[in-house]
Amino acid sequence: MSNCPKRFMPVAVVALLWNAVGCMAYLADVRMGPEDVAKLSAAQLALYQARPSWAVAATAFAVWFGALGSLGLILRKRWAQPLLLVSLLGVIAQDLHFAGQLDAIRQSDSAALPLQGLVLLIAVTLWLLARKATREGWVG
Repeated sequence: MSNCPKRFMPVAVVALLWNAVGCMAYLADVRMGPEDVAKLSAAQLALYQARPSWAVAATAFAVWFGALGSLGLILRKRWAQPLLLVSLLGVIAQDLHFAGQLDAIRQSDSAALPLQGLVLLIAVTLWLLARKATREGWVG
């Protein structure tokens, strides 16, 4: 493996932390009990109930493959790239559902739109980083 930039490892560690937060958010979401659902606003409840299972699965792919791919970057493994691609595809699928719910999302949570944009930007950036790391020989 050729010399990789000094910033590579800190970025990989931050990527793993970012995706770990995503995994925790996913687990909190799928473990919501009736008492948690009862605390949602009417707009949030409508979004929660209208969510198809494929969108929930897309979120799972995005966060779990993102975490594994980020771990692959830390371990400097080639398999990080395809895992981060799967994560990116999960984010894109998630965004397809998100796009169909824009009006409801705007009514329920003003932070959701910029946050989802940030999620997509980070997923693209991590996949591009893994692709460059593979091409440059930073991972093996």
